[in-house]
Amino acid sequence: MSERKNEITFTKAQSEFILSEKRHTAFVGGFGSGKTFAGTFKTIFQLIELNKQSEKPIPVAYYLPIYSLIENVAFPYIANVLDLANIKYQSNFSSKKIITEYGDIFLRSMDNPEMIVGYEVGYSLIDEADVLSIKKMNTAFKNIVARNRVKLPNGRINQTDFVSTPEGFGFLYDFFVKKESINKILINGKTSENKHLPKGYIDTLRESYTEQQLRAYLNGEFVNLSSGTVYNSFDRIANHSPREIKANDILHIGIDFNIGNMSAVIRVIDEDVSIAVDEIVKAYDTYQLCELIKDRYSSYRIFVYPDASGGSRKTSSGTSDFQVIQSFGFKIMSGKTNPSVRDRITTANVSFQNKKALINTFKCPSLTESYEKLAYKNDVPDKNSGFDHLTDADTYSLFFLNYKRNTKMSSFVF
Repeated sequence: MSERKNEITFTKAQSEFILSEKRHTAFVGGFGSGKTFAGTFKTIFQLIELNKQSEKPIPVAYYLPIYSLIENVAFPYIANVLDLANIKYQSNFSSKKIITEYGDIFLRSMDNPEMIVGYEVGYSLIDEADVLSIKKMNTAFKNIVARNRVKLPNGRINQTDFVSTPEGFGFLYDFFVKKESINKILINGKTSENKHLPKGYIDTLRESYTEQQLRAYLNGEFVNLSSGTVYNSFDRIANHSPREIKANDILHIGIDFNIGNMSAVIRVIDEDVSIAVDEIVKAYDTYQLCELIKDRYSSYRIFVYPDASGGSRKTSSGTSDFQVIQSFGFKIMSGKTNPSVRDRITTANVSFQNKKALINTFKCPSLTESYEKLAYKNDVPDKNSGFDHLTDADTYSLFFLNYKRNTKMSSFVF
């Protein structure tokens, strides 16, 4: 790179993003956290690095959600970084690319993914991936990866990276959190880390957005932005535990009854902390669920915390759900009626906040997702979302385990 006119400084998150050599790196940050600057700088950095030892020019590509952002964001941001780095360039608006002494930077939009054709590059940067729907972004990403295929010198891998503000549980959450792998890394950037913002900028954001929105737009967190999240104290990192089931553990299993979609969450207790260590989803009925529990945990002592309606609810054989559970030798821990929904939600949120309830997120991926995504609809948890089944199962046990601990009780109503 030529001698620079200005000293360029970076935040910790920006530096980690720019220097990452993973196949896919995402810098997900709040407003003003320096995402686009980091994205444009890494694009130029990659252009220079890839062409240092290449016999033929290797172009790179920069992608934005819609066409208008190419002119309004990409061209000026990239030009600014090139000026700061004292690199000569020409902007070609008609062909949507920037020509530099090191090679070309293709600028493309993703609103028509089928138009991402007809060229090859060695590096790709995707800006604001979460603006598009997951379906459209999946299509665009596949086409972008297909274009990112120029063979690189010294065995380097073709990287496709992302910078974005988190917009709920969109493409980036699905790609980097739900489908995490050793080839990917997610870097979070906070607005407060950027010391170049004007005075009062963060205070203005705080006055403009809800607490839930601020978690996304100041801290770069994935949160439910369509409505309030029910279990807002749960954090998949802070409430994660690597704990797995051990010999001689006592298992505490919460159960929610739904024909065709029976759910169960298995917890163990270490001192005064309960840890979810396994889950069962989509069992057909109470019989099948109990058979699965028996098959998996035949050597363990088991306490079951079911929906209290199972005491009177009849199965196809005419017996109650409780009678089926007892026929398998499981100890039922339940009141005559369920604790209120509000009490179960409060107990869970307080337990997550105080780190008294943890989850092995690798063993319980569906439970983890349900706690993150279950939202309120008309002031009650959305029963049509499908995210209430496992949370209901788990909070039956969490409530009674918490009640037992706080009241020093040794048993419940059976």
